[in-house]
Amino acid sequence: MENIPFLGTAIVSITLALVFYTIGTWAERVEKELKLWHIIFFLLGLTADTLGTAVMSNIAGEIGNDSMLHAITGLLAIILMAVHALWAIWTYWRGSQRAKQNFSKFSIFVWAFWLIPYGLGILLGMSR
Repeated sequence: MENIPFLGTAIVSITLALVFYTIGTWAERVEKELKLWHIIFFLLGLTADTLGTAVMSNIAGEIGNDSMLHAITGLLAIILMAVHALWAIWTYWRGSQRAKQNFSKFSIFVWAFWLIPYGLGILLGMSR
């Protein structure tokens, strides 16, 4: 149980991921065009989620509580976020104006998928 003090770090990090990713995703949707600052928020969200997930994985392994569904959806969400960030960078620098305007469709999908492991994590944490 020596990693339990890091629980707060993980919770703050994953909550920041939610804030960053939500701001980036919905601002891009509202502005109807991909901008550099949206990409920065996507990357901040990805970084915060990866850090929080690493800490939470360490804690979950130590206390022996791990949900396979949560682990799989969490890994898929991080992969999707990474693909999303890379595609955003490519679209911003190389994509057409139309690609920049249509990018939000994928952003909303990734954001919505990310909410699945986020919600599962909350449910698992509350069930302890």
